[in-house]
Amino acid sequence: MKVTKILLVAMLSCMLFAGCKATDIGKEAGVAMEKATYRQVSMEEAMELMETEENYIILDVRRQEEYDEKHISGAILVPNETIGTKDIPELPDKDQMILVYCRSGNRSKQAAEKLAALGYTNIIEFGGINDWPGEVETSVK
Repeated sequence: MKVTKILLVAMLSCMLFAGCKATDIGKEAGVAMEKATYRQVSMEEAMELMETEENYIILDVRRQEEYDEKHISGAILVPNETIGTKDIPELPDKDQMILVYCRSGNRSKQAAEKLAALGYTNIIEFGGINDWPGEVETSVK
């Protein structure tokens, strides 16, 4: 009889938790269960997104002097090393599409990971300006 009660309690417990996802249980326990992610696309795909989408940000994560030398038209600068654990005033909408690039693709991947960890949900990393086939601007005076 005692074994039957234990089995019944175990079955009921399983049924109660069956409706919960692991991420829900983890959130309730204060544990991050899913790693924040970003999407990586080719230069061509990034250019197509810039032509077809609206309300996106092009984010350059290089240093100021690199940005001044040349950058993609309309890009805003937030250096990778300044992205930490605090909200970024230049990026107020965490659901807005953010197209991220750097010089060669290394810092843009790092920045994309950090942005995802900060709660940004629509991050698209597309490599480095070294491979950019489109127009560029300069800020050098």
